[in-house]
Amino acid sequence: MIMSIYKEEYKNVIAVTNRKLSSRPFLEQMERVCKLHPRAVILREKDLSEEEYAELAVQILTLCKQYQVPCMLHTYLETARKLQHPYIHLPLFLLRENSENPGDFLAVGCSVHSVEEAKEAQKLGATYLTAGHIYTTDCKKGLPPRGLDFLREICNAVTIPVYAIGGIHAGTRQIQEVMDCGASGACIMSEMMRI
Repeated sequence: MIMSIYKEEYKNVIAVTNRKLSSRPFLEQMERVCKLHPRAVILREKDLSEEEYAELAVQILTLCKQYQVPCMLHTYLETARKLQHPYIHLPLFLLRENSENPGDFLAVGCSVHSVEEAKEAQKLGATYLTAGHIYTTDCKKGLPPRGLDFLREICNAVTIPVYAIGGIHAGTRQIQEVMDCGASGACIMSEMMRI
């Protein structure tokens, strides 16, 4: 039901993976996600060893290619390079460590949590940002959300696309709310792993 009602909304959504939250076998779940044609997928399984991640990445990249959904590999730069995959998403500390050579990627995403981090990430070569957490989320239990004003500040501080993350659900006003703040869209993890 959700899939058909809100499908149009997913064009502004980056699906972030967490196989531990998946309500089905992970590849089956990811096929359901890809059928929604989100803006992109971030394969975030950073608890895996690089070797395990590389094996999973091959499967997910094949699936994403089948549905023509861009896939951002996460954290493992060498895996992305070995697979000759041009899209990577990095935490800020890894972007700092690799700022000399982000040029071998067409898209470099970075997670930020302050205006200062956003400006730094852009200067270091990030081509888009994820900023959060915006709403209350179980993923950050006990931590108050940074809110829409924070998101607006981030969007006003940089010239690259910003995607809101944290506690965002399709079928609510949240995606429109974050876009009204200047965001290019939203990242959704938990809901995408159960859809």
